Amino acid sequence: MEGCTTIKRIREMKHRNNVWRLFAKALGEKASKCDRESDTIALIRMFIFTTYLITNAFIVAGVIKHWNDKQDVQVSSSVSQTKEEVILKAGGNVL
Repeated sequence: MEGCTTIKRIREMKHRNNVWRLFAKALGEKASKCDRESDTIALIRMFIFTTYLITNAFIVAGVIKHWNDKQDVQVSSSVSQTKEEVILKAGGNVL
């Protein structure tokens, strides 16, 4: 019975290693020939990616939260000239 659990653990470890290897490759090319150094760099890349992901999630959440905030915006203009008045003042030379 104990041999069966050992085989399961070995399979799980191989699966985890394979998943980690694929994830590290997805973050970018292998940074070094040394596996330990490459794993450290992959962890740093993962940390940077995670912070970007969390930041973007907060930005999107803020946009969604304030999506339909109804605020009355009044725009007033002190210019009351019509198009014809502008053309007449310019002497008809409007580009």
